[in-house]
Amino acid sequence: MTASPSHYAQLDAWIDAHFDEQIQFLQALVQVPTDTPPGNNAPHAERTAELLQPMGFEAEKHAVPDAEVKAYGLETITNLIVRRKYGEGKTIALNAHGDVVPPGEGWTHAPYGGEIDHGAMYGRATAVSKSDFSTFTFATRALESLGLPLHGGVELHFTYDEEFGGEMGPGWLLAQGLTKPDLMIAAGFSYEVVTAHNGCLQMEVTVQGEMAHAAIPDSGTDALQGAVHILNALHALNANYLQITSSVKGITHPYLNVGQISGGTNTNVVPGKVVFKLDRRMIPEENPAEVEASIRQTIADAAASFNPPRGGKQLQVQVRRLLLANAMKPLDGNKPLVDAIQKHGHTVFGEPIAAVGTPLYTDVRLYVERGIPGVIYGAGPRTVRESNAKRSDEHVQLEDVRRATKVVARTLLDLLG
Repeated sequence: MTASPSHYAQLDAWIDAHFDEQIQFLQALVQVPTDTPPGNNAPHAERTAELLQPMGFEAEKHAVPDAEVKAYGLETITNLIVRRKYGEGKTIALNAHGDVVPPGEGWTHAPYGGEIDHGAMYGRATAVSKSDFSTFTFATRALESLGLPLHGGVELHFTYDEEFGGEMGPGWLLAQGLTKPDLMIAAGFSYEVVTAHNGCLQMEVTVQGEMAHAAIPDSGTDALQGAVHILNALHALNANYLQITSSVKGITHPYLNVGQISGGTNTNVVPGKVVFKLDRRMIPEENPAEVEASIRQTIADAAASFNPPRGGKQLQVQVRRLLLANAMKPLDGNKPLVDAIQKHGHTVFGEPIAAVGTPLYTDVRLYVERGIPGVIYGAGPRTVRESNAKRSDEHVQLEDVRRATKVVARTLLDLLG
């Protein structure tokens, strides 16, 4: 069967007719918090499965064992798979994650209200990525509404570990042999299809000095001063990283950020221990093992060059890897996905949809690493900044949700028809 313009028109009409229902579905998902940390996300999976059931979609609930989740630093994870088999052929997975960073301060709309204001829905995960729970669900329903003979199937993967790296989300489903799709689309934004992304290395650095009374500071070794010495050496690396450029459109250069620092016991005590966490974004061309070795060497050299007070102890430094997320590199088999999304995106949005890389990292890499061609596409604006993702007043334009749903539905029809 070859899809015709009338088939696309029928898909679009079905999505328009059911759009109010889709928005109510999204609101219900936003209204169940999934702050990660602490990462108690099983209740959201239960609610999602409950909302899917009246649509005729039975969600398999795959609970990650408690011991594994707690060792990972979270509380509960239940990942969902909805399988829709239409016939012999390729299986296309549609993945979106429900876990989110905590809302933080500065909101003018309730972070879990799902409020609609001037054509946009506000709330944590409206843009990233509960919006695509709705996009993918309603695109699949629209496809099935045609009643046409189809080849292959669709799987909805709703997972809860992207913010921690994905190993207990898609990574766990794939490792357990619960799924092995032929192609996949992961939650993204509407005006570009992402074919590659950066990798990410996160590390925890513990700087141990020796506490002392603030009145006699030379009797100890100030771990904070030592940490600052190391931090200066790390931040200096960013000047060199500007000279390392990626050949992937949309990705520029590596970057190192220190996002969290803690230490000390009281105002009148020389700090004996300081802990900081760093995040190093790696372009697809970099070797993660070499990047990690370089950072460890920079830390070791800086610690060795720090001069404690006479008689003070030398700094002791421990480095622990928290996360290593490899870059997503394009696989040759992603061309049908890219071509279909670009074709239908151009038609539905009235403008070209570029194929680019992104400096973010996602759990899509876990599919690609297993040889499953994938791309990132879904409901959202042109940039992360426009959506306020991970900031206060995160939101998504409802028209972007509507149109992205049409693009995904049309793409599924092309690939399975």
